[in-house]
Amino acid sequence: MANIKSQKKRILTNAKAAERNKAVRAEVRTRTKAALAEGDVDSDATRAAIARIDRAAAKGVMHKNTAARKKSRLIKQIRATAS
Repeated sequence: MANIKSQKKRILTNAKAAERNKAVRAEVRTRTKAALAEGDVDSDATRAAIARIDRAAAKGVMHKNTAARKKSRLIKQIRATAS
């Protein structure tokens, strides 16, 4: 355990951020699975998944290139299953 007051505070702050980030990542996974299950590029589920991925990147939960890769792969998978 840390002895410095500021470090004790950082530990608590990091724990809160980790909880928030975990929730955001879980939401991205949930929306992605729903989009894949629906199997249509223009569906509401796909738009919601892409919006969640974009929001996660904007909040800093994931890197912008990671978000772009996830969106690209999602669309690619949906198109592969649709045909």
